[in-house]
Amino acid sequence: MKPVLKIVLSATVAAVALSGVAQAQSAPGYTPPKTSWGVPDLQGFWSNSSITDMQRDPAYPNLVMSQAEVAKMEGEDYYNNRTREDAKPADPNDKTLLDGSDLLSGGGYNAFWVDPGKHVALVRGEFRSSWIVEPANGRIPRKGVAAPAGRPAAGAPGAPTGAASRTRTVQGPGAVDRSAGGGLGSYDNPETRPMGERCIIGFGNTGGPVMTNVLYNNTYQIVQAPEHVMIMVEMVHDARIIPITRDRKRPDVIKQWLGDSIGWYEGDTLVVQTKNVHPGQRGYVSKDGVLTERFTRWNDNQIVYEFTVEDPSQYTQPWKGEMAFNASKEPSYEYACHEGNYAMEGILAGARKQEREGKTVKANAAEEGRGN
Repeated sequence: MKPVLKIVLSATVAAVALSGVAQAQSAPGYTPPKTSWGVPDLQGFWSNSSITDMQRDPAYPNLVMSQAEVAKMEGEDYYNNRTREDAKPADPNDKTLLDGSDLLSGGGYNAFWVDPGKHVALVRGEFRSSWIVEPANGRIPRKGVAAPAGRPAAGAPGAPTGAASRTRTVQGPGAVDRSAGGGLGSYDNPETRPMGERCIIGFGNTGGPVMTNVLYNNTYQIVQAPEHVMIMVEMVHDARIIPITRDRKRPDVIKQWLGDSIGWYEGDTLVVQTKNVHPGQRGYVSKDGVLTERFTRWNDNQIVYEFTVEDPSQYTQPWKGEMAFNASKEPSYEYACHEGNYAMEGILAGARKQEREGKTVKANAAEEGRGN
């Protein structure tokens, strides 16, 4: 759903939306549909694609953005600019052959193949600068991490220019855990490569805990039955199977990829609690943390996805967010992760070559989550 800049909010909508961290309700006058067994119907294909990220860019200090800020952020977005550049007619007289250096400037994919979203997120009638609504600064309250300073003003020494003035940072969970084997993220063997690279779980935390938007494949399918809810994640085909029960059947000692989720309904909202995340998964929630998610239809075209992360081992306080899941006209794309996956062999072969040459092969701390 594309945001329209000229939006007139009724006083009632504004009163609900400006509450910021209040639990989501449906739009005034809207009655959410029900399933045949009487629970809120959330089924269908939904997308969280947007240029809004998990954390707030210090250049936009407020959660709710003005129309001028929205126009500026969308106009400076790296992929929006890159799409416009790629759409220009090719110069038939340019005989230059690519030498691989363009890969470092984002040329690994041309713009046709990426779909991160073009617009600032519109959540409950508000343009949002971040998914995080609490803390008020829109930043993850990690232990031992200071809040970032604002970016240099345009034109200041060291400030980016042109399309690079809005180079998107895909927010990610954090650093490498080197507690197992050769160290997660190392180049020792396939088992120490990132989970997304091994096609075990989605890149960039798309499946959760805390389902996030990434460079492409941001579609989700929700299917409901009386005793279960299934959320199919387009990126790397993760499937969250959530039993509808207040009782957790699985012992805490069993840690699952994406965590162990149970769900229940509170009025027009599906509530999901997730814990016992696999210790090998780098994400926003550790094996000792708890995630609470709430899914509420705002209208026929949007589900408001709220989340609360409680994980004292990683954060100084619980933190909360609200995300827009907008109705998608397209179904999920079959992400055949392993087909033609020549990268693993090349990556490990490159590491062995460096070792034979006596060089040190270092682990890459940012490759799975692409953290700050």
